[in-house]
Amino acid sequence: MEKFDEIDIMILGELTQESNISIPKLSEKIEINSSVVYSRINRLIRKGFIKKFTLEVDENLLGYPVKAIIGCNISSRQRETILEDIEKIEETREIIEITGRFDLLIWISAKSLDDLHGLVSKQVSQISGITHTETFIEMKRNKLNFIARINSEISKKK
Repeated sequence: MEKFDEIDIMILGELTQESNISIPKLSEKIEINSSVVYSRINRLIRKGFIKKFTLEVDENLLGYPVKAIIGCNISSRQRETILEDIEKIEETREIIEITGRFDLLIWISAKSLDDLHGLVSKQVSQISGITHTETFIEMKRNKLNFIARINSEISKKK
């Protein structure tokens, strides 16, 4: 396992909150010299701690305010074609293969509850090889920053 220290954790914590923060602003925020921050970020990228910088789109503004997770049981013999068919559904955001009660979790965004109903009943559940679905509608989401939690633990130990 690659080693990293408190400075790396502070940088990762800030970048997970705001990935497009400038190096000078980040440097000022964590009180570390800009050149050190710049070289640390490059090292974190090189070592694979930072996979990519991304952005978060507000799908509500794009007309997709309803978020849901669909748990699916599938025929393992048809796995590949099922995954391909799910990917063709425009509202699909992510497919996760899991163990446990379901074989797949599908994250989707819909324009309305009626749209969600149509997606589940007329598209997802009609895919050949899907044997059972259960839909969970997102009511509220609280994203947690695990890097900030690690940083907090380190600060407590000082």
